[in-house]
Amino acid sequence: MTGKKHTHFRPEPHTDDRETVAPLRYRLAAILYDALIILAIWVFTVVALVTLIGDAVLGAWVQTLLFLEMYAFLAFFWCQCGQTIGMLAWHLRIRSDGPFTPTQALGRFVGGMASFATLGLGFVWMWFDRDGMTWSDRLSHSTIVRIRD
Repeated sequence: MTGKKHTHFRPEPHTDDRETVAPLRYRLAAILYDALIILAIWVFTVVALVTLIGDAVLGAWVQTLLFLEMYAFLAFFWCQCGQTIGMLAWHLRIRSDGPFTPTQALGRFVGGMASFATLGLGFVWMWFDRDGMTWSDRLSHSTIVRIRD
């Protein structure tokens, strides 16, 4: 990193005519795709644990493991590819000032969890935000753009 501290990320004007701030419907569609993949990972994990332990797996440790799996899946794809599998399907990509970092991934994840905890308020927020950004965008100093063919 350049050592530059971000106090407020504001998307730069679009330099590519094919790139626009992603509308909410595409973001939610990508979230749905990714949720199905995460659900499959969770099913595999629970089945593997039940098989290994030979009994039901219950408690906070299992929930914590599944939660960490979800974060690891999202953070890996955001940081390594700039997009998750669901985002790829809908031609979405993360745009930030530089390479997307694990710290930014944590901000995006926390913003997403807060958005879901408030029944979608953090996503709907983009309709009222002066820059069209969600809570996840603000907390991660990035935004999601849609690339048109």
